[in-house]
Amino acid sequence: MAGGAPPPAAPRPKRPRPPSGRTNLASCVVATVFLIFIIIVVLIVYYTVFKPQDPKIAVNAVQLPSFSVVNGTVNFTFSQYASVRNPNRAAFSHYDSSLQLLYSGSQVGFMFIPAGEIDAGRTQYMAATFSVQSFPLSAPARLGPTFANGDGVGFNYGLRVEPTLEIESKLEMAGRVRVLHFFTHHVYAKAGCRVAIAVTDGSVLGFHC
Repeated sequence: MAGGAPPPAAPRPKRPRPPSGRTNLASCVVATVFLIFIIIVVLIVYYTVFKPQDPKIAVNAVQLPSFSVVNGTVNFTFSQYASVRNPNRAAFSHYDSSLQLLYSGSQVGFMFIPAGEIDAGRTQYMAATFSVQSFPLSAPARLGPTFANGDGVGFNYGLRVEPTLEIESKLEMAGRVRVLHFFTHHVYAKAGCRVAIAVTDGSVLGFHC
């Protein structure tokens, strides 16, 4: 109305007070504790479930398909059958793998193993056959010793009068395992075996790995 008092002004909205230093500190502490908890959980899962492990190699059989001794020089074909188990939860990609054959500390045979992949938790069977270069017997072949076969069972071949020679095989596999598609780990496995062979006919008397 004319001549009346002006209406009272609307009160200004109060501005929210900025958070205090204590509130900021509490928020940082909570976030830090939560982050540390997540990191601990991830590490526990990683080391209990996804921790990379070396593959396991087991030599199942050793054979000599051909064998001959002429004037103290040995010549034969070597065959080895093995199984490789991948205990990881990720595929094992192997490369730079080989099978080496030694006699009296010297290499007499060698074979590269082609690169490949073994799925998580699976076992792959491998067979390697190659001709061994001729080599002379370094010493008079001894009478058959007490030896063990691939199952670790001992046999007293000393009762046999035929001479024997001993060779050593070394199977080595190198590769990598990629965990959670991000972390790559290099793994390595090897299997060394001593093999006793009858000089008269080339039969494998036993092997121990």
